Amino acid sequence: MNDFLIILLYLAVYLGLSFVYVKQALQMFQQNHYELYRYSKWLFHKNNLRFSKTLIFVIVILTLGTLLKSEKTLICMFLSLAFAVYMIYQETKKVYVKDLVVTARVKRQILVTGILLVLFILLGRILPADILAVLIIILSYLLIYPMALITLPIEEGIKNHYEDEARKILSEDKRLIKIGITGSYGKTSTKNIVNDIIAENKMTLITPASYNTPMGITRTIRELLKPIHEVFVCEMGADKVGDISYLMDFVRPKYGVVTSIGPQHLNTFHSLDNIIREKMQEIELLPLDGVGFINLDNEYIASYPIANRCKVVSVGIENENADLRARNIVYSKQGSEFDVTVNGEDCHFRTSLLGKHNITNILLGIAIAMELGIDLKQIVRNVSKIRQVEHRLEVKKINGFTFIDDAFNSNPVGSKMALDVLSMMPQRRVIVTPGMIDLGEKEDEINYSFGQYMPDKADLVILVGEKQTRKILQGLLDSGFPEEDILVVKTVREAFDYIYKNLTYSDTILLENDLPDAFNV
Repeated sequence: MNDFLIILLYLAVYLGLSFVYVKQALQMFQQNHYELYRYSKWLFHKNNLRFSKTLIFVIVILTLGTLLKSEKTLICMFLSLAFAVYMIYQETKKVYVKDLVVTARVKRQILVTGILLVLFILLGRILPADILAVLIIILSYLLIYPMALITLPIEEGIKNHYEDEARKILSEDKRLIKIGITGSYGKTSTKNIVNDIIAENKMTLITPASYNTPMGITRTIRELLKPIHEVFVCEMGADKVGDISYLMDFVRPKYGVVTSIGPQHLNTFHSLDNIIREKMQEIELLPLDGVGFINLDNEYIASYPIANRCKVVSVGIENENADLRARNIVYSKQGSEFDVTVNGEDCHFRTSLLGKHNITNILLGIAIAMELGIDLKQIVRNVSKIRQVEHRLEVKKINGFTFIDDAFNSNPVGSKMALDVLSMMPQRRVIVTPGMIDLGEKEDEINYSFGQYMPDKADLVILVGEKQTRKILQGLLDSGFPEEDILVVKTVREAFDYIYKNLTYSDTILLENDLPDAFNV
């Protein structure tokens, strides 16, 4: 074959394979918070079928090349080209739960990765073209490592520059009331609830969506905070030791909230004790004239000896020692009702939100509003207007069916509360779930317990992903749940197809958790 044509064909192979695998590698690097440790755990995970299939293909091509000897260049070239075309086609058709977001940072990563790839191809010219073609597949995943190290000083410099600007903006606004909110679960819901309760009386700004990292908070301050704002409600995320301490020093809130504490992000925190100590920094690092707000129903919060003499206000439902306690809770498809005694006065609250944890979050919002001097009657009205939080026990109609959408990052406490809500619904009750993820060594135990909790709460269980849900299935069967009322499907789309064909409009379907692509391996 003409040498020029061979070069063109191999160039097509290189570009095709690079496009698919570099994109996938960058996507997973982004979903793993641009951290090499997390990315490595994904890449070398025993269930990472994407990478395993790639290795199998490489081994097959190289083996064929060795066996075929003189014909290997031509055959391997066409096999590689066919594989590249197939992978590009698959990539264009694949629908990700969370696709690669091409931010300015990702554009820099693409540039550096592209340069490294070109250098490798130029230096690799000493290798046979067919071997070089298959090695590019593996290299696309591995190039993340040198790319991350090269771009690290650039990203740190940009980050520090913007953070310094944000710190200056905060320090110059002496009037601004700052509220920090953290917890293993419920941060975003509580942030939105607090905002809905106080926004009619105060000009507020909240961190958008799940902007709870230093860069997310920095962007919020630089781009959205204006002199007109009176209150800044800041969600603070943490998935390793030191995160909350860093954010507390960054934002310096006067008011701090801890919604709940539990086994979340154990892969990076390594122990529950580390999680407890880190989350409680939200209270311990408040100024002496600050006020902390805590959920006393959470055993880890209730038993923690707070090393700060600032004022602390507690809320709860089960714990009778809470300063604000909800009683007489009633759920329906329209929402929840409950009573609270505030400063000796009994108040009745109505809300469209469902679930005990949402009522706890509302109690935290009520406590903050009282501390800010908002009238109690106004607080009652504001609670009735609280908007449903997207994907957090959000009641919605889809094609005539009633769904309770709790698809955002399920956790051991919230998932059981969601089942409690489902159990109060009329007619047939259905749960669709892939189980819980990112729980380290306790993941199997927690998913097994989740399955055991489902009997009497659900009539039909649809499990998404055979491997991911095997412990839930075992928990269901061990607890005596009828096997004929369990359906295991591969994708959420299959689950919805089944729902639309076999359920009725009077049924209620709970969507419990989503499955990010980084875990869907």
